[in-house]
Amino acid sequence: MIASAGALKTLVFVLDLGGTFVFALSGALAGVKRGLDFFGIVVLSFAAASSGGIARDLLIGATPPAAISDWRYLVVALFAGTMTFFWHAAIEKVHDSVLVFDAAGLALFAVAGTQKALAFDLNPVMAAVLGMVTGIGGGIVRDVLLNEVPAVLRAEIYAVAALAGAMVVVVGYLLSLPTTAVALVGAFLCFAIRMLALRRKWQLPRVPRGR
Repeated sequence: MIASAGALKTLVFVLDLGGTFVFALSGALAGVKRGLDFFGIVVLSFAAASSGGIARDLLIGATPPAAISDWRYLVVALFAGTMTFFWHAAIEKVHDSVLVFDAAGLALFAVAGTQKALAFDLNPVMAAVLGMVTGIGGGIVRDVLLNEVPAVLRAEIYAVAALAGAMVVVVGYLLSLPTTAVALVGAFLCFAIRMLALRRKWQLPRVPRGR
């Protein structure tokens, strides 16, 4: 059973805020590791937290984007950045903390992006692609601002994990399955694939060195 429009809007909002928080943590932690000052850390946290959602909203015509029209997104991102600045030592005790929070943000944004695209009557296949774009956008901007090659272009299975989670949402939509349960399954699948890829060094094929 597909959720009502109001329930779906609430679900997307909750997933969006969750993704905003964890991506903001990953951005802020990356800034701490690179020795940025307080301003640099909170800017990086907001950029990492909002870029994917802004790209999604612009592409589907949901303007102005929620990340800049709803003050709660800014507050969540700045809170995460400020918290990381003062208590980064405690947060960093989580093993590979940047990667864990990045994987969580990837999962939540991939699912939320797909749900919102479907709510705007986008073609299911393109909704999954847009969900993937939503998931990888924050990480790309974070890495570019830190003058690094974006993880999606070099890391163990990244965009594929986001696409897998997005496809679960699309399949659930086409089968009229419970929206919340499908979102949770999709997010878990994306997170699990990403973390397994990190631990087991799964990678897509690369051009052999020397060619």
